[in-house]
Amino acid sequence: MKKITKILDLKSTYLFIFKSNFIILLNKINNLIFCKNKSYRFYLLNLSGSIATTERVYGLKESYELSEVIFKHRPLYIFGGIQASCYTRQGAFATFAMAAKLVSFLFLITFHFLFRLQFSAGQNVVRAAYWSAGSEFPVSDIDSSLFTHLFCAFADLDPQTNQVAVSSANQPRFSTFTETVQQKNPSIVTLLSIGGGNSRASDFASMASQASRRQSFIDSSINLARSYGFHGLDLDWEYPSTATEMTNLGLLLNEWRAAVDDEFASTGYSPLLLSAALFRSSDYYTLDYPIQAIENSLNWINVMAYDFYGPRWSNITGPPAALYNPGTQVSGDHGIRSWIQAGIPSNKLVLGFPFYGYAWRLVDANNHGFFAPTSGPAISQDGDLGYGQIKDFISQNSATEVYNSTVVSNYCYSGTTWIGFDDTQSITAKVSYAKDNGLLGYFAWHVGADEGWTLSQAASETWGS
Repeated sequence: MKKITKILDLKSTYLFIFKSNFIILLNKINNLIFCKNKSYRFYLLNLSGSIATTERVYGLKESYELSEVIFKHRPLYIFGGIQASCYTRQGAFATFAMAAKLVSFLFLITFHFLFRLQFSAGQNVVRAAYWSAGSEFPVSDIDSSLFTHLFCAFADLDPQTNQVAVSSANQPRFSTFTETVQQKNPSIVTLLSIGGGNSRASDFASMASQASRRQSFIDSSINLARSYGFHGLDLDWEYPSTATEMTNLGLLLNEWRAAVDDEFASTGYSPLLLSAALFRSSDYYTLDYPIQAIENSLNWINVMAYDFYGPRWSNITGPPAALYNPGTQVSGDHGIRSWIQAGIPSNKLVLGFPFYGYAWRLVDANNHGFFAPTSGPAISQDGDLGYGQIKDFISQNSATEVYNSTVVSNYCYSGTTWIGFDDTQSITAKVSYAKDNGLLGYFAWHVGADEGWTLSQAASETWGS
């Protein structure tokens, strides 16, 4: 904790002289004040009588009441001592006009507040889905009215330059993605997702291992997002595999956030959102994620609560995306609770679920429940099927459908073919779980696997407006 050397009280407005820099503050409510000094670092101040103490806060995104407004992200930015801007929790944008004059080493500060509510990227719910370029699903066919956020996946990491790039084949769709999805929903928020399950984790590990490489990644990602008109960036590094890589991930996130802040402070552009798709729990098996960096640097995290069972890695049937799983820690609920226990607030967690399932070949057609022995994938090479393909299989084969409310998962079977997936019952239950437990929202992978927007609409209607 550091001491403030002098305080000047101008009724409800405060001026602090801190070392040789000036810090401009807002009205105090409940002894909590946000401030910012000339080095663009943020502080949370606690006032007690005539003494103020300050604690440096990087990437602060918690909410505190100030003048009946809840501020999110970096609540105060100074542009040459003339203007500052902030976002409210509800997405409100506020502009503060201010003037400063040096008189006997004191600044005379006056504030005039002008609040103008408008829709922005800082809303308090995420109803999202990823669009995958690999699916070949036309961007123009996305019903963006069913979502608040859409992720465009995936931009690539060039291992030679450590820069984020989009292949020439994807450039036409990526560069027009935001414009296209805004035609059906002008308020949709778009994020460019980087990496993905098919990218090489070793490339991300190499990039994050050196400061200069991280800088190349960060600068190029911001430039690309701005060039293509995205509102944010999303990191999908699957997965850091050593303690050192987890540490380097934390460094990357902190530096990414600092760069986004600096860009906003120098240009006045709306700050880019930062999110990451992370493992189902706060530890990747024996490795702990860098919780403090995640909390301080990201707007939210997408919890990938799926791929628990699949025919490529499990020789028994199982719920691919169970919300609960008695007797084991492999479930969405356990993952969410582990993130909360590690220190991530529930309102920064977004629960993920799949619009696809997995098909196994049963060893015995008469043993067709969960955890039945199997001999490998069915129907497709890897056993993965989109929701539309699963519904076609059920219809064409008169398959038996089962919804298990204990684990919150669906499955179907016909002969020796067994498919685990999420249907409307499990999607509805998961969205209700997210809402009832104070999560920020939900996301799905991916829109191209839905059928007639059945699952997307069920999720959207369950959450409500």
